[in-house]
Amino acid sequence: MDLDLTGKRVLVTGGSKGIGLGIARAFIAEGADLILVSRAIHEGEASEKVGRRVTAVNLDLSQQGAAEQLSEQFPDIDILVNNAGAVPSGTLFDIDEARWRSAWDLKVFGTINMCRSFYPLMVARGGGTIVNIAGIGAIVKNPAAICIAAGNAAIIAMSQALGSASHRDNMRVVAVNPGPVATERLKAAADVPGNQKFNAAAALPWGRPASVEEIAATVAFLASPLSSYTSGSVVTIDGGLSASAQGL
Repeated sequence: MDLDLTGKRVLVTGGSKGIGLGIARAFIAEGADLILVSRAIHEGEASEKVGRRVTAVNLDLSQQGAAEQLSEQFPDIDILVNNAGAVPSGTLFDIDEARWRSAWDLKVFGTINMCRSFYPLMVARGGGTIVNIAGIGAIVKNPAAICIAAGNAAIIAMSQALGSASHRDNMRVVAVNPGPVATERLKAAADVPGNQKFNAAAALPWGRPASVEEIAATVAFLASPLSSYTSGSVVTIDGGLSASAQGL
């Protein structure tokens, strides 16, 4: 299926590994031009990983002014994918205020600041699409991953609110909610008390986590003109896990 993304300028944050790298590869396969942003990324290595030359930017989006700096450097993008951020697992009493704020500065406020910086630029160019990556923690609400649950819920609510009226600006804003995905982060999550089901693939739908490619394909489709009537929506990709009474 041709997603009509050839030549589109796509900026992906958190694009050096895992889901972000998979998303980059999906857009490259569709002929898009990529800008990858990460706190640790090398342009040559990133280009080799995705199979084509990309622009790579080393930038910590948790820092004040980082999103504005990026929007000044790349004011002409068509698609923004906010994927940066790693929020720690733990109960309310495991995560102190400094660690909680540090995680949200990147994942939550980083996403908000990127939307605030790029949205008006995209409007001025005639419109565009923003895809925010959240997670099913917002749905299953595991008390052993409370910082994740609250952060993802904030991203989902922001995406729905912004996307509910973005059609007036010829803009679309959507969120994608991955469940367990076969990345290094999943392995780390498996060691957290309360996440025992992560340790047993047989307990997951189809006996496995989602692949990075399955998440990336959904993101590319949602960002494409083939999904041009989709905005203010949240797409959950977890094999039905969060729809279960027991969830995770």
